[in-house]
Amino acid sequence: MRDIAEVPAVEVITTAAVHLMSAAAVKCGLAEGEDARDLVDLAEARTLITALAGLVTTAAPDIGNQHARALRDGLRSLQLAFREASTLPDAPGQGPGERLTGPVR
Repeated sequence: MRDIAEVPAVEVITTAAVHLMSAAAVKCGLAEGEDARDLVDLAEARTLITALAGLVTTAAPDIGNQHARALRDGLRSLQLAFREASTLPDAPGQGPGERLTGPVR
């Protein structure tokens, strides 16, 4: 407990966001390797991206613009990758996390 007590909140938040981003990237098919296509799961990616959007949107005012900007950029990239990977793209504003972030173009 003492170790985690010494970690600043912004670091805990960004670490959690990076884990969500990494998992969503794999599920969107952005992983490298021979079996990358076998790992695609857009239903799971949708859930992960929506969770990331909630975290980023909620935490942004408290973690500072520098951290929030980087997280928003990563989130937007994942939202676009999801849209590209989808055979039936969502309507604008209906993609993963877009109810929290607004439509992604």
